[in-house]
Amino acid sequence: MLVVIAVLIGVLILMNRFPADVVAVIAMLVLYLTGVVTEQEAVAGFSSSVVITLIGLFIMTHALEVTGVIHRIANRLNQLGGGAEVRLITLMMVAAAVLSLVMNNIAAGAVLLPAAVRVGQISDVKVSKLLIPVAFGSLVGGMATYFTTANIVMSTLLQEHGYHGLSMLDFIRVGGWIVLAGVLYMVLIGRRLLPARETLTQITVPLAKTYQLDERMWELQVLPGSQLAFQPLRLTGIGEELGVTVLAIWHGKRAIFSPSPDEIINPYDYILVLGREERVRQMLAWGTAFRPEQHHHFGVDLTEVIIPPRSSAIGQSLSQLDFRKQYGVTAVALWRGGRSYRTDVGKIPLEVGDALLMVGTGDNFRRLAQSRDYLVPSIGNLSVPLRPQKAWWAFFIINVVLLLSIFEVFPLPLVMLGGAMAVILSGCLSTEEAYEAVEWRVIFLIAGMLPISTGMIKTGFAEQVGYLILDVVGHMGENGLIMTLFVLTTCVAQVLGGQVTALIIGPIALTAAEQVGADVYAMAIAVAIGCSTAFLTPLAHPVNLLIMGVGGYKSTDFLRVGVGMTLVTAGVLWLILSIS
Repeated sequence: MLVVIAVLIGVLILMNRFPADVVAVIAMLVLYLTGVVTEQEAVAGFSSSVVITLIGLFIMTHALEVTGVIHRIANRLNQLGGGAEVRLITLMMVAAAVLSLVMNNIAAGAVLLPAAVRVGQISDVKVSKLLIPVAFGSLVGGMATYFTTANIVMSTLLQEHGYHGLSMLDFIRVGGWIVLAGVLYMVLIGRRLLPARETLTQITVPLAKTYQLDERMWELQVLPGSQLAFQPLRLTGIGEELGVTVLAIWHGKRAIFSPSPDEIINPYDYILVLGREERVRQMLAWGTAFRPEQHHHFGVDLTEVIIPPRSSAIGQSLSQLDFRKQYGVTAVALWRGGRSYRTDVGKIPLEVGDALLMVGTGDNFRRLAQSRDYLVPSIGNLSVPLRPQKAWWAFFIINVVLLLSIFEVFPLPLVMLGGAMAVILSGCLSTEEAYEAVEWRVIFLIAGMLPISTGMIKTGFAEQVGYLILDVVGHMGENGLIMTLFVLTTCVAQVLGGQVTALIIGPIALTAAEQVGADVYAMAIAVAIGCSTAFLTPLAHPVNLLIMGVGGYKSTDFLRVGVGMTLVTAGVLWLILSIS
């Protein structure tokens, strides 16, 4: 038990410093080496139903994107855009909830993000009024489907306790009402709490302030006799010696953005650089001068670029991708977790939801928008579906999978694998694309964390914590116990995220329910819903981080709107428990 406690503490600390999937696998190895779990129990996660189900889900979701089913939905939303704020908020939130029924919440948010931005551009409704409804819609939609990671995990934990797993109908009965109540709350109350800010998807003064660039962008003129004059950029030492980035060069009447290393600097040229003041001032000794205030030569295009799910850029830095040479744009800042990074941006490994502030021309950004690896909200994703002729096949297959899941005709993991094979055999995806579609980081995270749940049960840790909880809230009755675990799960999920929270709180919650004879299925559903009640902080779920920079949100915006959503979710859950 002490080993399990130490591993849990280590996981909580290290996940803030290292990749979560790596930490999970290390925890699995530690539990085996210390004898807490057997060899079979250590690796059982890789063959568990939750992992098999997720693999099938990732593949089918990618098929919907490649064949253009999602593309058509986004286009339809653009056509329906424009008009009253209430109608647009309702449309975006419902669309996100519906998409989350059959695909990953983050993917649903990534699909609707450019559509929401485009709608905001052609209507009088601020984008900041639309993106939180998109994020919250995807979260409540995840409560109404089996195909959410935390929901699948809780179903698997039930099976490990000797019960049958949860089904699609179990989540629809509860989550469906939460979706309806959540939409009503957003339309009647939440929309009045949403900030009305200018979009940060194009260059504006607030955008530069958001990324805290005002004090780091400088315009210098190259004087006659400067050591920089008549030199190619790569030989000047500006980057190597000073760590300063040249964003643009003004030759006479011609501006060159993201100049190549071979670009020649001439006397009287103006250069736009990014760097700390003390470093930039060293360039004055090289024969440069700060531009006079009355002169302004650069109309710089600053645009945000988002890293979407399944991007091949994830885990790599911009330098490794040779990004500047490939696309002709330069990253000047990175927004992650509510913080702006402005130093060595090109060396930071990219993560899903990262927002990059970039300098370049409109043509280069339009070319970037054609890549499936990057999302340019101000332009939208210009890439066309690879196999639009297979759209009906993908649509048919996903509906068959849904029907089989709802009526439990076959075991769900096999249904999901069958659906994955169907999209491959029908030509919607190639075998290589199917393997690439799987988010292996999530797979290894879940497989690595499952032995911790096993260890918590084997050593009696879950039982001891369960008794402790009963000592505190046992007098509140069955529903009180379930709601207490829901609140605890919701609080933990704001920090750790739903996937990890389900694996830590799940065994404790089910053990506590067994100890007092409470309904273990109601407990499992309450904990699963608590894992998706990620409304209070941007860190609670990746979909919140995905829309944070684009919408110009602050952490307090999520708290202000999310408190009501959390209370609505808790209220609906309590009502259903009371009448069931």
